[in-house]
Amino acid sequence: MLAVALPMVVSLSCDTVMTFTDRWFLSRVDVNLMNAAFAGGVSAFVVQTFFIGLIGYTTALVAQEYGAGHPERCRRAGVQALWVALLAWPLLLLCIPLAHWLFPRLGLPAAQVPPLLVFFDLLVGGSVLGLARGALSGYFSGLGRTRVVMVASLAAMLSNVGLSWVLIFGRFGLPALGIVGAAIGTLCASGIALGILLAAWFRLPGPRVKERRDAWRIDPGLMGELLRKGTPSGAEFILNMSAFQCMILLFQRQGADSATAATIVFNWDMVSFVPLVGIEIGTTSLVGRYIGARQFAAVRRALGSGMRLGWTFSAVVLAAFLLFPGVLVDVFRPETSSALFEGARGLSVDMVRIASVYIGVEAVLLVYAGALRGSGDTFWVMGAMVAMHWTLVAAQWVTLEVLHLGSLAAWGVLVVSFLFFPLVLGLRWRRGLWRTRPVAPGTAADQPRSLDLEARGDWGD
Repeated sequence: MLAVALPMVVSLSCDTVMTFTDRWFLSRVDVNLMNAAFAGGVSAFVVQTFFIGLIGYTTALVAQEYGAGHPERCRRAGVQALWVALLAWPLLLLCIPLAHWLFPRLGLPAAQVPPLLVFFDLLVGGSVLGLARGALSGYFSGLGRTRVVMVASLAAMLSNVGLSWVLIFGRFGLPALGIVGAAIGTLCASGIALGILLAAWFRLPGPRVKERRDAWRIDPGLMGELLRKGTPSGAEFILNMSAFQCMILLFQRQGADSATAATIVFNWDMVSFVPLVGIEIGTTSLVGRYIGARQFAAVRRALGSGMRLGWTFSAVVLAAFLLFPGVLVDVFRPETSSALFEGARGLSVDMVRIASVYIGVEAVLLVYAGALRGSGDTFWVMGAMVAMHWTLVAAQWVTLEVLHLGSLAAWGVLVVSFLFFPLVLGLRWRRGLWRTRPVAPGTAADQPRSLDLEARGDWGD
């Protein structure tokens, strides 16, 4: 689990650092720019989430083919995900005019809307870079070769932090571009990461070059499998992120103080959440591989390892949220005095403290979700996770818009409601339906094979 998941934790943490740093830099310029980057960035991510989730099933698909002893199909599975990324891009561009119609009508603070739309336009315009990067990351993750994903993410993080610092503040004689500079830095970083993954993809020389050319064709069987199993994941992702976007907008509708407090607490929540997604991906990869090989004892060990790794990370975050909430909030204090920040600081500190309540169960939820996805139980996971997220939206809406209890009460309701969700996924896993799933074609179920990742000296070809 450490070999597979830890590089993914590092990789996703790099993406977290990128978005966190952009918002931090913008908060030094203007708190309204930070709020705009948060809402615009999440919105740009939401419109991509269906395709991100669909493409994300590449990890489980490649892992199952690899575990079933079909390494020649792994690369073809990755190619199908790249085709999905390319075909999705024109559809995403259609969301730009829709956003220009919608956002001015949502009742957001007036100073926030123009920079929000600029940020959204640029990120959606370059979304093909992130989708293609996700396809290749899923391919390497499914093989357990997560170190190359980690290297690409580290390169993206370093370039993004440097470029954003230069472009946002206008260093080295360049004009200060503000939120435009943040978007350009993000897109350049995605391009660098994609280039590294493509270099790893094409690294095998010699007689296999023709095989790689042939592998670029659309494979109806693998494409059908990716669409059939990945569509529930994509639908789940877009519905869940749409629910998350609704939570953000409901907080931002309560005024500038609530918008600022929500932006700060969700930034720190992202720090606790996104690395756990790396552990979820590691769990999906290992569970899918061992189920493909019919090694059920190893499936259970993979789940237990994911839990222990998740709890270890969560313990560190829990301590920070409980002991240093004021320090965490003051990270976003502007360089010049800001009445907006000071008015939101107390609410932000209280929300960070309350967030510590669900930190431990967050790991349980994601590890069970990863295990169920690795077993192929994607449709059930979709239904459960979507129902959970929209239950939170309904609870928040009642608290804010019906009972008018305020943002702090709404945040408390969200946190308490979240505590029950891991129980649902845990009960599903304990039913053991994954033991009865069909064996992949051609797999000898009665002949377990070694799946030592280092024993194979290729990249899954």
